[in-house]
Amino acid sequence: MKGSLRRVVVVMLFGILLYGAFAIWRGVGSIGESLGRFAWSTFGMACSLAFGNYVLRYFKWEFYLGRLRIREGIKEHPGVPELSRWDSFLTFLSGFVLTVTPGKVGEVFKSLVLFDTHKVPIARTAPIVVAERVTDLIGIITLIVLGSLGFSGGLLWAGIGAVLVASLIGTILSRRLSLALIGLIQKMPGKIGKLGPKLHQAYDSLATLLHPTNLLVPTLLSVVAWSFECLSLWVILRGFGESTSVPLCAFFYATSTLAGALVPVPGGLGVTEGALSEQMMNVGHVDKGTSTAAMILVRFATLWFAVLVGFLALSLLKRRHPGMLAGAEAAPVPTAGTVAE
Repeated sequence: MKGSLRRVVVVMLFGILLYGAFAIWRGVGSIGESLGRFAWSTFGMACSLAFGNYVLRYFKWEFYLGRLRIREGIKEHPGVPELSRWDSFLTFLSGFVLTVTPGKVGEVFKSLVLFDTHKVPIARTAPIVVAERVTDLIGIITLIVLGSLGFSGGLLWAGIGAVLVASLIGTILSRRLSLALIGLIQKMPGKIGKLGPKLHQAYDSLATLLHPTNLLVPTLLSVVAWSFECLSLWVILRGFGESTSVPLCAFFYATSTLAGALVPVPGGLGVTEGALSEQMMNVGHVDKGTSTAAMILVRFATLWFAVLVGFLALSLLKRRHPGMLAGAEAAPVPTAGTVAE
């Protein structure tokens, strides 16, 4: 656990250096001038919208827990405390501690927390992270499509993302293809091959979560949740006196988020920032200083605010369960491919 937190600190320091480099490149003076006329109350509004995103995604987490009958499974184990809504909420938010991992797969940390506090096998809940990412992608692509209706070029991003998502869902829903891939993994030497039986268990959960009947509600929640973060960009630009439209802000934020998710770098750092600021300048006609300042502020209001919320939730959860993660100092935090019992 300590190793994972050290990595978060390293990524945070890298992020600060990255934003500093952006500021020097765009011009520190022009950014300072933009910040001087910024209405800072809009930054608080942006953070509130981001928290609204987390709350809606928590409802998606609860939807998945219900579909996998996690609470019923907990009741079958005498002496294990019931999973209250508050514990579930804090567990969900604790995953944001590692939200700066590539593709946010580090959010499977909440599966480790749930195992440690309520003895739910990680293989049962780790697939939720994959299902969350798939429905998030569908939601973001929907916002890209809606935001791109007013100009040409945006639908290309939507088409690329749609093909990737459709391929992923098609592979998962094809039991024959999925089991064939798991069979290949089982034949591999060493620890990778030993993952085979656990991947079988994880696949059953994932196939349940991504069944068409279980896609509608989470996808709708994702569309609304991510629209909140798109609005956070619009609010911050309004704080600078910019009149960029809501659909355009949705397109800027959603395409930048998708680009950052597709490139395997922690939190999309560098990729998301570059795409966001370039689009604001070249398509939204926002000046360099303001676009850079707005980019930095919206990333603090969404990405880094999420990490802070994760730490606070983890601290509250540790108070409620003092023995939580006591033996996790030497153990690595599992990833989406590590589905230990």
